[in-house]
Amino acid sequence: MQKITPFLWFDGNAEEAAKFYVSIFDNSRILGVSRYGERGPGPKGSVMVVRFELDGQAFCGLNGGPHFTFSPAISFAVSCKTQQEIDRLWEQLSADGEPGQCGWLKDKFGVSWQIVPAELPDLLEDAGPDKTDSLMSEVLEMKKLDLARMRRAAQA
Repeated sequence: MQKITPFLWFDGNAEEAAKFYVSIFDNSRILGVSRYGERGPGPKGSVMVVRFELDGQAFCGLNGGPHFTFSPAISFAVSCKTQQEIDRLWEQLSADGEPGQCGWLKDKFGVSWQIVPAELPDLLEDAGPDKTDSLMSEVLEMKKLDLARMRRAAQA
């Protein structure tokens, strides 16, 4: 059992969000659903908490109401091995959401994600200061990250 689990606050659509995420990521599943009883605060029988797993990482979604919303100050970085994986996850997660800069996006539930190549840390660490500037200049011009373009910039 993992020691730290991200706990996400939704406004009535935690189960919908969990089903959406589970449909996108491999090795993912709904683990369980808890429902409100007589004492609420949600309507009796409505989803209170949904536990789910995304590629082995446990999450909880709470239907806590409109009191809090998501912010880009917290995001989930997804490390992708190929451009095809970047493309697929970007398209699915940004559908009805908001594409951002540098591989960031906000999904239709307001959750922020970073869809990044797994090799990005190596590209940055191996580049040296001048090449890092070149690489970051390219990245700052992108929304969805282009791995081939990033590799070229790191080589320049």
